[in-house]
Amino acid sequence: MDFNLDEPRRELQGLAAGLLAREAARERLEAFERGGAPYDAATWTALARAGLLGAVLPEEAGGAGLGPVGLAVLLREVGATVAPVPVYASLALAAVPIARHGTAGQRELLGPLIEGETVLTGAYRELGPPGRVTAAARPRPDGDGFVLDGVKTFVPYAREASRILIPARVEGDGIGVFLVEPAAVTITRQPSATTEPLSRVALDGVRVGPDALLGGTADGAAWDTLRRTAVAGAVSLASGVIEGALELTKEYVKTREQFDRVLAQFQAVTMQIGDVYIAKRALDVAVWAGVWRLAEGAADTDEVLAVASFNACGPVVEALYTCQHLHGGIGLDVTYPLHRYFAWGKQCAHLLGGADDTLDALGELYLQEA
Repeated sequence: MDFNLDEPRRELQGLAAGLLAREAARERLEAFERGGAPYDAATWTALARAGLLGAVLPEEAGGAGLGPVGLAVLLREVGATVAPVPVYASLALAAVPIARHGTAGQRELLGPLIEGETVLTGAYRELGPPGRVTAAARPRPDGDGFVLDGVKTFVPYAREASRILIPARVEGDGIGVFLVEPAAVTITRQPSATTEPLSRVALDGVRVGPDALLGGTADGAAWDTLRRTAVAGAVSLASGVIEGALELTKEYVKTREQFDRVLAQFQAVTMQIGDVYIAKRALDVAVWAGVWRLAEGAADTDEVLAVASFNACGPVVEALYTCQHLHGGIGLDVTYPLHRYFAWGKQCAHLLGGADDTLDALGELYLQEA
């Protein structure tokens, strides 16, 4: 497998890296955190003006058609700069499923997003193991529409979004994805490791029309896209996060002196940096393999994405602890940038379900193949 990016995606990577290096510079991040806004609106607008928000969407939906690999490229750069913008929520949890499965009317939601005028999100998590839609979230037919009940957890930017994608089991045990307005649900703030707002979304007799069902069908296809892009996006973010943390740690140990020697000259330090690099590379390989398979519609897409999830939740989180350890006390100082990478890495792991659950999910997939 060739892990080198083609020219359009290399250009996407260079454009995103350059823009985010400017917009998410250290002083800009510090100013944003003092302001208390849910996301950096200036950076969000800059991404839109550069055409980055539409780059991964298909051409017929107003995008550039760079697909899942392009999504991974963009989210890795967001993670590497820990830029506080709703790219993951808007694209991985909403825009990609809408672009692929939405009706013409539903795709009209994408225009304002591409222009940076709105935010979208999706409810990937609910009570129980990640990546599953239980009977607790079940719509009831009501005339030509549906009445939705249930609870979703840890939904990013639920208050700020123009629509929330809600997966639910419909009659006949199919899974549909519903486009719901935030004003129709009860939103309760939940703990977040980062500045990103996460919410519990409760649906108590929420009535929606027939045009709210994504693609007009509940055959599970829209849900399959949503859950796969949710995982692919989260592991791509984590890949960027550990990349940024490693670069910061490398620079620190090359300049910090102890006993009249820089830390990088100590064998124990070089071995620990090597462990971080190995964890990063293992995740990178799984991420690129997973998003390529997602783009190609390969039969083993879920298995490879599950491998990436385990690496993001397990070895990469351990590697972030190592980065903190190598920084000593300053690694925990909120005036030093490493804490952002650690918080983002932990949050990605939480959204993916944690190392134990992702390992269980991987085991189930392999048993199904046996």
